[in-house]
Amino acid sequence: MKKLLILLAGVFTALAAFAQTPDEIIARMEQAMDGHENDGMAMTMDMKIPILGTFSTRSYMLGDKLRIEGKMMNRTIVSFIDGTTVWDIDDEKKEVIIKTKEKKEEPSESEKNAEMFTGITEGYDVSITSETAVVWNIVCKKSKSNTVKDDPKTMNLTIRKKDYIPVSLSAKMSGVTVTIRDLVYGIKDSQVTFNASNYPGYTIKDER
Repeated sequence: MKKLLILLAGVFTALAAFAQTPDEIIARMEQAMDGHENDGMAMTMDMKIPILGTFSTRSYMLGDKLRIEGKMMNRTIVSFIDGTTVWDIDDEKKEVIIKTKEKKEEPSESEKNAEMFTGITEGYDVSITSETAVVWNIVCKKSKSNTVKDDPKTMNLTIRKKDYIPVSLSAKMSGVTVTIRDLVYGIKDSQVTFNASNYPGYTIKDER
């Protein structure tokens, strides 16, 4: 009996060592994401707008290159963007419009979306609402000391246990519910580089 009690005590001690607070889990998530910063990433963003419905876009990012695709009002949207140039694909007109990228100091919308996963615990009280063998589900509630008006009151974050990569992040801002999901690391240059051969029969208009 004494040996059994010692064994059980050892097991519970080991389990306690693996127990993590939500802050520690999020910190591990940020470290995991930093480890992939040179690999490029893809993610889907859903925007649920009252009356209008839900619009989804898929973004692929590698260095200063970006490809965005999605559907809006039954119209397919595809754009390739690099440090200086934008290629807008119009499937309806079978056209490719080439434009000079506007110079802006602010990060792109896709970069802003990726940054939503950093500094989550700043100005928020975080707690684990549930977990499975695969993921943690964490709620982030805006703390009373957070006076930033544009910060959402609540964010829901799901993190995969095996590698600490986020599965999804959802927040409601100005009546619009935004969900970022399906993050994938390891993007090829060909996925974010415009190639005219992929659009046979399209008219190319260079407006630079």
